[in-house]
Amino acid sequence: MSTLNIAIQGVPGSFHHQVALAKFGENTEILSFNQFEPVAKSVATGEADFAVMAIENSIAGAIFPNYELLDRYELTVRDEYYLPIAHQLMALPGQKIEDIKEVRSHPMALLQCKAFFAEHPSIELKDDIDTAAVSKQIATHQWKGIGAIASTIAADIYGLEILAKDIQTVKNNFTRFIILQKQKEILDFIPNKASIKVTLKNEKGILAKLLTLMSENGLDLSKIQSVPVIQKPWEYSFFMDTVFEDHQVFKQTMEEIQERFGEVKIFGEYISRK
Repeated sequence: MSTLNIAIQGVPGSFHHQVALAKFGENTEILSFNQFEPVAKSVATGEADFAVMAIENSIAGAIFPNYELLDRYELTVRDEYYLPIAHQLMALPGQKIEDIKEVRSHPMALLQCKAFFAEHPSIELKDDIDTAAVSKQIATHQWKGIGAIASTIAADIYGLEILAKDIQTVKNNFTRFIILQKQKEILDFIPNKASIKVTLKNEKGILAKLLTLMSENGLDLSKIQSVPVIQKPWEYSFFMDTVFEDHQVFKQTMEEIQERFGEVKIFGEYISRK
């Protein structure tokens, strides 16, 4: 069996890396990127077979720029994955929290640990590109006095010592990841969830009418995010995730929305993992 190329944002030990291994197994080649855009581009160009991309967090909300990447690079949502997020404070072995003057991590990780650091005001917080990447830098450069917020796996990989466990403010903390591919595929299963974009006509009350139609047809919205249409002032597109019981009714509803309300773009139909 050929090895799959899986694109992620981050390095080994990152949460994206954990999801990639959980979904595709050890027989994978991980393509690591510092930012999300080259992740999306690698799938669009065929460099990667699939990508793992965080799309929302139960505390911090949607990662909106990733919706735009999904749309611009014409990618398909193949699946989703919910990962419980536990943040650990780590540093080079032999240090205590009192020795740490600076902690670096991804901005979302810092936000999720805000209450913990409110109790340690002497520690300066700095944004960085990735949780595990900071762990790697600390180990590579043997930085003392600098800590990272990352996963237990990252601490193991880079030989760091955990100074404080599970420091996230909300313990029941999940990040939703989507699995992306380039081509749409013929489904060999019956989906019960879809990610779509609807660009509505500029008519009074049209959003309310759209939501009423979806509700009446048994389509439950699990996510909705608005974005202005740049070329058309005062017109909006809506990124939506919808869960349904009847796939045929879903397809009929999409056709009716296309006819009555505006343009519909289906990013993917898959199985809800929540």
